[in-house]
Amino acid sequence: MNLVTETAAWLTNPAQWAGQSGIPNRLLEHVLIASISLGIALLLALPAGLAIGHTGRGAAVAAGVANLGRSLPSLAVIAIAIPVTVLVDPVLGGTVLPTLVAMVVLAIPPILVNAYTGIAEVDRDLVEAGRGMGMREREILAGIELPVALPVVLGGVRSAAVQIVATATLGAIFGSGGLGRFLVDGIAQNDDGQVFGGVVLVAGLAIATEVAVGLLERLARSPGLRAPGARPATELAPPSPLRGA
Repeated sequence: MNLVTETAAWLTNPAQWAGQSGIPNRLLEHVLIASISLGIALLLALPAGLAIGHTGRGAAVAAGVANLGRSLPSLAVIAIAIPVTVLVDPVLGGTVLPTLVAMVVLAIPPILVNAYTGIAEVDRDLVEAGRGMGMREREILAGIELPVALPVVLGGVRSAAVQIVATATLGAIFGSGGLGRFLVDGIAQNDDGQVFGGVVLVAGLAIATEVAVGLLERLARSPGLRAPGARPATELAPPSPLRGA
């Protein structure tokens, strides 16, 4: 009960809601780190996933990349990235940039896997019908496969976004900003209210991210696919790279 009281007192203290180290600024830093990381991961993984799902080529490589990305601890990636990123920027290279690198590595697997799995599982009869109508491959991908697979693709984006929000707190150990600063500073100052206040803020942001992307996922679902009891789009296991062999 004392811990709950300390956490509530810290969260409701007006001093925590002002200044560079206040909750609004730390929240903005966290959102920026997460948004930039997710944006870079989307640019890298989404086109590759869509192309692999459409052509069926490179699935084994994509599965290997996804498995490798999942096996790498984010804290280790941050530490390994620092010697390289400091060469790019001596200031940000030791704080923010390693966190961005680690979060991109973390986000690529679910985006890549869901993108190519979603496209690969589109009914082949629809694809062949498009080809029979004279549609080009790019038109088939954009006009047939992607609209059908979009909820599954967004399921991977949702998974990546929530993982980034929750894991970006580790960057504070190396001097990055964000909500993780409250955990690191709270532990250093033996301030349980600050530590668990930071935990509450990170959890709240993760839940908000889950709800927001989940709503977008629902809106993207084609009316014809909104059948009662239909399986929701989640992060999927990759299809067998031997498909079509």
